[in-house]
Amino acid sequence: MPDDELLKIGATPPKERADAARNREKILEAAAKLFEKYGVTRVSMDQVAVEARVGKGTVFRRFGDKSGLAVALLDDRERELQQAILSGPPPLGPDAPADARLIAFVEAYAAFLDANVDLIHVSETASPGARYRIGSYQLWHRHVTILLAKARPDLDADYLAHAILAPLSADLHKALDYPSERAAAGAVSLTRLVLTGVTSGP
Repeated sequence: MPDDELLKIGATPPKERADAARNREKILEAAAKLFEKYGVTRVSMDQVAVEARVGKGTVFRRFGDKSGLAVALLDDRERELQQAILSGPPPLGPDAPADARLIAFVEAYAAFLDANVDLIHVSETASPGARYRIGSYQLWHRHVTILLAKARPDLDADYLAHAILAPLSADLHKALDYPSERAAAGAVSLTRLVLTGVTSGP
């Protein structure tokens, strides 16, 4: 089953020591609070350490840099979308045609991006090509590839999955600053074009 492959990519990380888990939660709660109040770009790792009441070294050892913090904060939010894909109601979840699931995913991810664009932007632009090394992107790409291969087995699904995800990058979203409805509609139109050759849906 293709969804079994997605489960492996999005697997829950192993459990950690209780004290380490507590520190992790304190740091993430502090980061979320500061990011919400001041914006992601205006908050330093030192500020997060002070807010969390842990040593600066603890923050850096655990998360590396601000992009590591962003990835960790996004993790729980991404898991909600992952669960909807794997076991939620159709058309986003199973038991719907592949083309309908693909359109539903693009719509859902466009909304997710809009709600979390600053965090996603930090995680995707930490270094050249960072977006494509993030585990969540690999999962989204694999999901789109599987659905596209089912709907259009005549196409290069692996390559075109990247093309479908391209307008859903945080860097493009922030640079264009289109209204969220326009950005989502454009991403859906591109997906329909790949699937059918036309941009309008039924």
